[in-house]
Amino acid sequence: MKALTTYIENHKNRFIDELVELLKIPSVSADSAYNQDVLNTAEFVKKSLEKAGCELVELCETPGYPIIYAEKIIDPNLPTVLVYGHYDVQPADPIELWTSPPFEPVIKKTEIHPEGAIFARGACDDKGQMYMHIKALEYMISTGNLPCNVKFMIEGEEEVGSESLSWFVPRNKEKLANDVILISDTGMIANDIPSITTGLRGLSYVEVEVTGPNRDLHSGLYGGAVANPINILTKMIASLHDENNHITVPGFYDNVVDLSKEERAEMAKAPFDIENYKKSIDIGDVYGEKGYSTNERNSIRPTLDVNGIWGGYMGEGAKTVIASKAYAKISMRLVPNQDWRDITKLFKNHFEGIAPKSVSVKVTPHHGGQGYVTPIDTIAYKAASNAYKTTFGKTPIPQRSGGSIPIVALFEQELKSKTILMGFGLDSDAIHSPDEHFGIWNYLKGIETIPHFYKNFTELSK
Repeated sequence: MKALTTYIENHKNRFIDELVELLKIPSVSADSAYNQDVLNTAEFVKKSLEKAGCELVELCETPGYPIIYAEKIIDPNLPTVLVYGHYDVQPADPIELWTSPPFEPVIKKTEIHPEGAIFARGACDDKGQMYMHIKALEYMISTGNLPCNVKFMIEGEEEVGSESLSWFVPRNKEKLANDVILISDTGMIANDIPSITTGLRGLSYVEVEVTGPNRDLHSGLYGGAVANPINILTKMIASLHDENNHITVPGFYDNVVDLSKEERAEMAKAPFDIENYKKSIDIGDVYGEKGYSTNERNSIRPTLDVNGIWGGYMGEGAKTVIASKAYAKISMRLVPNQDWRDITKLFKNHFEGIAPKSVSVKVTPHHGGQGYVTPIDTIAYKAASNAYKTTFGKTPIPQRSGGSIPIVALFEQELKSKTILMGFGLDSDAIHSPDEHFGIWNYLKGIETIPHFYKNFTELSK
């Protein structure tokens, strides 16, 4: 497709400018203060799909933020690709750690991105990667190179659990009917080592509340005589892992299927430099479950992490109090066969059960989702693999990801179709962290690779 690379080169600046405009809108779904911004982003995506050439574009109302549905049906007898993405982003906190404002995109050259990267919240997760698909569609429609039907479903609540999507999908099965689902919300090993994500971990996310006395107390008058909820909470959290960093919640591992030696050996073939890994995040050494490598710990093993902890006085100077309450947010990444609802229940029962009588403990489930593994012997995977081979000049490595996209399992359950995860971001792109960015090269390479998937999938489906 020489015409494809020419088209991208001719429209490169516009593609970048459009993404920059999209990234300026602070579509933080977790914070109601940004409600209008999230809605404005939905409208931006809707207009972009209309301009790209979709014949039907709808802003579908849900109990939460709207879902943008779009389609271009050229022949009902041809295969249909359903593209999923999300237009909401993570909160930018902590703002003070950003080197440039999170919603004022700037392009900076880095060692990994010598051609420049766009620094902004959502640049990689998922606005930049979602927008690649809209631009790829624009190319295919405007040049008459769309080989099959395409549908889009872009949501605004992925970062808060996709509750409205879970409501929407079962109610719109016919509208969403497809032959394969295509998502770019993952990454690849490196720009010179392409990879396709073949597995995702599930997720259970909870908030815990520990209550001691009925008010904040003077730590001099009451310290040592009354249980300090913050002290208790930290002890309880510490008890959730043993000396081998094995999770201590009873029944937690009951349904975990260990990979065979052969499967682990295949995983180990992926290029990985432990020293570069440590250097990239500035740590002295790695840490985790005994008996597993770093890449196994962050992809095929379940984990439990505290994502936030607070309570008591946190202002400037000193205030000597024993807080009445202490809180923490805890997430558990799960592997296939671990049902997130069962795990949430196990955690709740365990955590509330280990509390001493001196405090009361409440566990509130937030959201979750199942893990997912996609087979690599399907025509869809072959189509994706060949697409990367065409544009990167290398066969991509199948790779399990440690992240979660809870709705992928829902798609298979409700729509009876497989998902292909074609990610173009890098681990160093700092998603969910200050200075999130997305390489210009990666953005354009995604736009270049996606049309080849459509072409390959259509041909292999005959």
